[in-house]
Amino acid sequence: MAEVLLFHHALGLTEGVSAFADELRRAGHTVHVPDLYEGRTFEDLEAGAAYAQEVGFDVLTERGVRAADSLPRELVYAGFSLGVLPAQKLAQTRAGALGALLLSACVTESAFDRVWPEGLPIQVHAMEEDPFFVDDGDLAAARELVSDAEDRELFLYAGSAHLFAERGSASFAPEATDVCVGRVLGFLAGLKA
Repeated sequence: MAEVLLFHHALGLTEGVSAFADELRRAGHTVHVPDLYEGRTFEDLEAGAAYAQEVGFDVLTERGVRAADSLPRELVYAGFSLGVLPAQKLAQTRAGALGALLLSACVTESAFDRVWPEGLPIQVHAMEEDPFFVDDGDLAAARELVSDAEDRELFLYAGSAHLFAERGSASFAPEATDVCVGRVLGFLAGLKA
């Protein structure tokens, strides 16, 4: 079974993020979900993004990096939207990573001054018409990251919701989430420590 460090999105550590983590736990995986917002949650994406900007994306990313300090090196790093920043940074820069799961976001490899580690598997999941993912350059970054590598995959789902896997929210897309969770569980089951 895999050990996963999962980072929340701009709404904070919501019940939806916890529910996703619980699905992975029910399959036997160990999942750590640090609270980068120190107890704050938000009802809408604009308010959460404004808070993230106020705190600073670098500060939030470093909180995520510090959350890994007490954990083993052999981790799968996962993140939703904003949480992709620390997840991707750790996957690219911390030795021992087993894989990465990026949901609703992806940044360019050059953002962390390192190329993607050879042989490190990754899945990127997003909705094909999500304006944040498509218009902000995440889709292009994801396509570049997964190109020419069999162990790197990009999955696009029909729809435009940004936080499509956020159970209990208006953007929740149950069918896409079920397929996504199935793919994530398959990914985790196939990893070799």
